[in-house]
Amino acid sequence: MLSTEQAMTTVVPATSPTGAAHPLLPGLIDAALDAGREVIAVYATHFAVEAKADASPVTEADTRAERVILAHLARLAPGIPVVAEESVAAGRIPAIGRRFFLVDPLDGTREFVSRNGEFTVNIALVEDGRPMLGVVYAPALGTIHAGGPAGAFAADVADGTCGRLAPIRVRVAPEGLVAVASRSHRSPETDALLARLPVATCVGAGSSLKFCLIAAGQADIYPRLSPTMEWDTAAGDAVLRAAGGRVATLDGADLVYGKRDGAKPFLNPDFVALGGVAFP
Repeated sequence: MLSTEQAMTTVVPATSPTGAAHPLLPGLIDAALDAGREVIAVYATHFAVEAKADASPVTEADTRAERVILAHLARLAPGIPVVAEESVAAGRIPAIGRRFFLVDPLDGTREFVSRNGEFTVNIALVEDGRPMLGVVYAPALGTIHAGGPAGAFAADVADGTCGRLAPIRVRVAPEGLVAVASRSHRSPETDALLARLPVATCVGAGSSLKFCLIAAGQADIYPRLSPTMEWDTAAGDAVLRAAGGRVATLDGADLVYGKRDGAKPFLNPDFVALGGVAFP
């Protein structure tokens, strides 16, 4: 297996139509890999599950992984603020400007608790409301996806080491679409939207892996008509956009980040993630 840096320099192109491969991306991959080690260490134990103020579950894996990521980001980009899920839950919400990180140290905690492997470590860099860089690491599945100005990439991970990063791209939509829907948060509204489309197959998946399935050309559409937070979606959104897809709100506009207004900061509206599919 190649190391992360070897994989980046060997496979990721030095330039792209939008500029050079981003210098922060290898560091974000390293941060995700280290956080994943903490997640798997807890996963192997009889861990306790607590409830946060919003009734969502949290475990020691969430807090340990976030601590590791925050330490990495402090060294990698000390001037960029970090909005991280568990820090926000504890009331630590930094002032943000045009650039900030969004971190979900363990996306899919319900999948983690049920031990189905479909949980991820998510790290994204947002610039001017758009997710410019993203890393989605599924430590139990041994896969990592990354996206940025040079495109989108995927690799296998074995023993915490990132293998060869290969380019991925959304596919041209087939006549019968493959839809992917939340395994734990599927809603009647989601089913109603899918019923209006030429969907041949609908599969369930946890966490931000749904964005990655579309980015890799294994699915075509992911509607989410139930609440999510920005840290849930930013990394997967970045990977999907880098692969040629998009994430749109129900009025057809691109999903944006850094929403501080309203009763619940960083709350997303309903959205649809799309590969080579026209907005429905």
